[in-house]
Amino acid sequence: MATGLLRTARPRQWVKNLLVAAAPAAAGELDSLHNTTHLALVFVLFTAAACAVYLVNDARDAEADRAHPVKRRRPVAAGEVPAPLAYTVGALLAVLAVAGAAALCNALTGALLTAYLSMQFAYCLWLKHVLVVDMAVVTTGFLMRATTGGVALGIPLSRWFLITTGFGALFMVAAKRYSEAVQLAGDKGATRALLTEYTTGYLRFVWQLAAGVAVLGYCLWALESDGGPGSGGGASLLPWRQLSMIAFILAVLRYAVFADRGTAGEPEEVVLRDRALAVIGLVWAAMYACAVAGL
Repeated sequence: MATGLLRTARPRQWVKNLLVAAAPAAAGELDSLHNTTHLALVFVLFTAAACAVYLVNDARDAEADRAHPVKRRRPVAAGEVPAPLAYTVGALLAVLAVAGAAALCNALTGALLTAYLSMQFAYCLWLKHVLVVDMAVVTTGFLMRATTGGVALGIPLSRWFLITTGFGALFMVAAKRYSEAVQLAGDKGATRALLTEYTTGYLRFVWQLAAGVAVLGYCLWALESDGGPGSGGGASLLPWRQLSMIAFILAVLRYAVFADRGTAGEPEEVVLRDRALAVIGLVWAAMYACAVAGL
């Protein structure tokens, strides 16, 4: 049962919570042990909150998951973990995450985690059945991951950071919905009823639009003449900010290949299984680091 609870908490998806390091990394604030340790704590707290949502969601959706070719293997749907236990552990993790954030970070971080949990639980209960709002909620969840680290360390968040992160997240969310719609076209929405309300053409439009805005936002940041937090405005031997646009655009184009094929079901799986995309990501990260450090 303990193994089932761990599987329900989806350890493979914890990589998403590394987004809490996005704002501090962009601002060059990871050069001290205090900030790094504090950020690790934020990662643990957000992971606990995310696990609470996964547990409640799986308990809530157990019946629908049994109709899914893959999700039926989830522990709650398979009967390995009782739904009441999943609800109890989820509620406990949610309380601990919020209390820990308020006590060990600051009140605003606790408020952000409370807002995240409230929004995600509302999604589990109702919002996942509201057209377009369902994608907006999941996208906001990614955006809140990216902003929580900055809030916890008191780092100002730039407009370009928010635009690029938000629309980048929408790109992946819409691509996932598109993939689900393609793969489960004959199921009449048995596993996700709202898919019958979307058309593949509409979902393709959304992820293409989001990808374009994300690229535009990143390019505007890279071409911006002034400095500021996370802009890498110091003197550099090479124009790393501008050069990083190449890697960023290549990463978006590479991910779009899987979106177009209808195989972008889980963003973390796409990133982890595709070696070319991983290499492009590492090259982009290296260029971004050079830009922030002013090398």
